[in-house]
Amino acid sequence: MSEVITIANQKGGVGKTTTAVNLSASLAVDGKKVLLIDIDPQSNATTGLGFNRNNYEFNIYHVLIGRKKLSQIILKTEIDNLSLAPSNIGLVGVEKEFYDNDTRGRELILKHAIDEIKENYDFILVDSPPALGSITINALSAADSVIIPIQCEFYALEGLAQLLNTVKLVKKTINPSLEIRGFLPTMFSTQNNLSRQVFADLQQHFKNKLFVTKNDKAFVVIPRNVKLAESPSFGKPIILYDDKSPGSIAYKDLAKSILAS
Repeated sequence: MSEVITIANQKGGVGKTTTAVNLSASLAVDGKKVLLIDIDPQSNATTGLGFNRNNYEFNIYHVLIGRKKLSQIILKTEIDNLSLAPSNIGLVGVEKEFYDNDTRGRELILKHAIDEIKENYDFILVDSPPALGSITINALSAADSVIIPIQCEFYALEGLAQLLNTVKLVKKTINPSLEIRGFLPTMFSTQNNLSRQVFADLQQHFKNKLFVTKNDKAFVVIPRNVKLAESPSFGKPIILYDDKSPGSIAYKDLAKSILAS
């Protein structure tokens, strides 16, 4: 059975795209067939896998407005089992298209597109934008589950209630099967008191929704890591850029946690 996982947080800079790219790559290297759908107009997941706008003519925007099927825009990446549905800055105009044309069922456009190709993959990951507009609603409506990255920094939990309310509303009205797969602490520093405090707060409120490493020995935490921050500028997931780095090890632990659950 294929699983669709949306990576979501309306707060920017929390490691959402980093998680989408590196979890996708780690699952693919583990032998799973994976499709990463970049549905963020910033297109960072697309560039993070080594593509620029000259590499592709069509993108997820053309799928959402009905000009292309999802299967027609998919690109192969450097990793054998990992494919990409790219994005483009033009995606910012899709919400205007939806409302100008009074698009019926606009919340389910991505779901219907995914349904046509879902059986071809073990995992489909969706990198959503840092906003709670119709694009993110599409991403949540199409998902079986959602992973919420939370950076271990000041204001980390700010706005989280709004996101959780949105997930609850989508589950109640559009997608009854939607579940929270887990909360993922990111940008964690063992030397930083604030990091430790935020992580303690996450344990207090969401302990049963944190990912654990093999044999439940520890929680999966994404560290603040130079190599992890550098890898997107080289168009590579961390597993190809520096497989031995703490960031790479953490995302491989996350993949194993997901596969074990």
